[in-house]
Amino acid sequence: MHFDELASGGYGLLEAPVWDGAGGVYFSDVLQGGVRRWSAGGMEEVLPKRRGIGGMCLHADGGLVVSGRDVIHVLGEAQRTLLGDLEGVTGFNDLGTDGEGRVYVGALRFKPFAGESPTPGQVWRIDSEGAADPVLEEIDWPNGIGFSPDGGTMYACDYAHGAVLTADGVFARSPAGSTDGLAVDEQGGVWVAMGDGGAIARFEHDGSLDRTVEIPAEFVSSLCFGGDDMRDVYVTTMGALLHGRSDVPGLPVPPATV
Repeated sequence: MHFDELASGGYGLLEAPVWDGAGGVYFSDVLQGGVRRWSAGGMEEVLPKRRGIGGMCLHADGGLVVSGRDVIHVLGEAQRTLLGDLEGVTGFNDLGTDGEGRVYVGALRFKPFAGESPTPGQVWRIDSEGAADPVLEEIDWPNGIGFSPDGGTMYACDYAHGAVLTADGVFARSPAGSTDGLAVDEQGGVWVAMGDGGAIARFEHDGSLDRTVEIPAEFVSSLCFGGDDMRDVYVTTMGALLHGRSDVPGLPVPPATV
């Protein structure tokens, strides 16, 4: 799999790639702030300044759901809070959606960029505006979140331990580096960005390692599928957005409905 560079220069840690279904890819810059949309027509700033966006998805009513200090739905200049302050939570990281459009988001209980040691957090399910419940406990550094094709299994990365978790325990471990962002393909394969491992890994539905794909970057943060055939792979790294092609189509991510 060969990767081409779509955007680079002047960026910090790119994260949360989202295919918009119309030829564009949204991505955030965790360190320098903001959300941008890349397309063949150029680059567009969608949301300025907001830092710490580790997760993002489309909303069925338009706009985006983004994480950070809270979880909000952004539609034009309007913003609606889906999940605000939780006691002991320092911020929200990656997120995903299930087949009903509910949002699942990782809650952090430490400050990664302040050099604090990981403290167990949770994955929360947002059922409606302001209504949420923890669905996965004792995950030190919650990251990439996705679902199996039948919707019966939720996968969540624990960056602190280089593991992909399910409700039953450890599903898989990274062969190198750690486990950051995550995407699932239509065959049930789980693709994981390996952080400072400089690659992405694909695990079969039973958790066995299928392959690793080297990425021309020192740090690989996340990935998503897109394109008309869902075989385009968009990868965010420290400083760049990259594009490759997969032999297996990706699983479409439902838009949020909450």
